[in-house]
Amino acid sequence: MKIYTKTGDKGQTSLIGGTRVPKYHLRIETYGTVDELNSYIGLMMCQEIDPADQQLLKEIQDRLFTIGSSLAADPEKSKMKIPDLHDRDITLLEEEIDRINETLPPLKHFILPGGNTVVSYCHIARCVCRRAERLTVALAENSFVNEHVTVYLNRLSDYLFVLARKLTVYFGAEENIWIPRV
Repeated sequence: MKIYTKTGDKGQTSLIGGTRVPKYHLRIETYGTVDELNSYIGLMMCQEIDPADQQLLKEIQDRLFTIGSSLAADPEKSKMKIPDLHDRDITLLEEEIDRINETLPPLKHFILPGGNTVVSYCHIARCVCRRAERLTVALAENSFVNEHVTVYLNRLSDYLFVLARKLTVYFGAEENIWIPRV
């Protein structure tokens, strides 16, 4: 597989199905943001964290590739079989959120990102996930988007938040709570 094709040199790219669109097209921006999120997840996996968390992050990366494939396909022209998300993918995140939350102190304040490098990576991933979700919602206004994609991204950002809290405890850091100035 050749890495460069020169077909995008004039600012156009192809969706799965052959439709040519500008590289700034909302569909491209959306799956590009999912790819960015996947890269941050990969960065988190390279840190010294619990192997069980690393394994779940690897599974999340697989689901993000699934989402990227779905978003990269022209819903009207693609005949390619694209992997899809399932209810159990969302349920897995919900169950993990609930499991982690049971081990954490009650949340009484907003949390400022930081306190530890790995925790900060997790918060960056959460923010990129929220952006991917916003872009997906915008794309769904005018084009088909599998409804599981938006729900999965919403749950994933919640998971990344509780994972950041868990990692704060794991590394013995303190949560940076926000006390508003009044």
